[in-house]
Amino acid sequence: MIRPATPADHEAILAMNEESVHFLSPLTVEKLQWLHKESEFCSVVEVDGQVGAFLIAFREGSNYDSVNYTWFAARYEKFLYIDRVVVFEKYQGKGLGTLLYKDAFQRAALSEIPVITAEIDIEPPNPGSMKFHKEFGFSEVGTQAVCDGKKQVSLQAAILS
Repeated sequence: MIRPATPADHEAILAMNEESVHFLSPLTVEKLQWLHKESEFCSVVEVDGQVGAFLIAFREGSNYDSVNYTWFAARYEKFLYIDRVVVFEKYQGKGLGTLLYKDAFQRAALSEIPVITAEIDIEPPNPGSMKFHKEFGFSEVGTQAVCDGKKQVSLQAAILS
């Protein structure tokens, strides 16, 4: 079941983020609280009463200082930026990420948002994420180095019809 995240979910969100931190930026309690408050939406998927996945998304016009968000903000007038989507390892392959993305796409369509954006690590590579995003119609619109050049990301966009 997808539902809006609450502060009670933050412990599980932080644990999931830490489990996948090699593909994401680290999160502190304070940073998560800020992301949750400032995001367009922060959703979780519950499985048997446990939070199994989450997604945080931003709209244009946010004061989010992520280098990837600002890259998209400089190029798209109206967009939805998926900051992060994470599925607990024990729930991977069970369609939770797909549920969250279908929900994000539906929200974008209802708000007449023409493009959904995200970045994917290409150095070090994240082939699972690349495949997942391709299935949702994402394609590369740019690349950039992040984390003081330690990572390279593929900046991706999915155009909604």
